[in-house]
Amino acid sequence: MPVRSLSPREVTELRARSAQPVTILDVREPWEYERVHLPNCLHIPMDDLRERLEQLDREQTYVILCHHGNRSLQVAAFMQSHGFKDVINLAGGIEEWAVNLEPGLARY
Repeated sequence: MPVRSLSPREVTELRARSAQPVTILDVREPWEYERVHLPNCLHIPMDDLRERLEQLDREQTYVILCHHGNRSLQVAAFMQSHGFKDVINLAGGIEEWAVNLEPGLARY
């Protein structure tokens, strides 16, 4: 099954209308996260995810975030293959979020 991707605006709308929590999972490196991140997101670098997978709820909705959307797409596919029910790639990553939703966010 292909990974579902949503734009930053679509993710915002999903979070607003969803009865269940939607967790943004930021898989960027620590230095990237320190430079800029979204509030109330879960940060697990991509390289640490395999060993921390059991800490996550397979029934919860996760939106996976990276810089441009490539790493997050890989992580979303990995999570889907490990039984996660609702995993979404944030198309364009935090760069797209900054450009289209929050121009005040730091960019790199």
